[in-house]
Amino acid sequence: MARIKVIPDDSWEGALGEIHPRVVDPNYGRVDNILAVHSLNPRGMAAHQALYESAMAGTATLRKVERELIALVVSLENDCHY
Repeated sequence: MARIKVIPDDSWEGALGEIHPRVVDPNYGRVDNILAVHSLNPRGMAAHQALYESAMAGTATLRKVERELIALVVSLENDCHY
């Protein structure tokens, strides 16, 4: 659970309700904490999601699994526990 105040995703309305289908994890039916912390700032959430989508699908030279592995290595190297 995030320690930052969030709006529970089952209560999202307006701009948050519109972005919900793009950010909800289809396998678990919930929004990951890394995105939920943006619930007080829907524009920030949309920008975060757009950056992620661009990074994960923005190149034809690497498969998604390879991009995910690069992200994992970078996170480990930076001692990021996400």
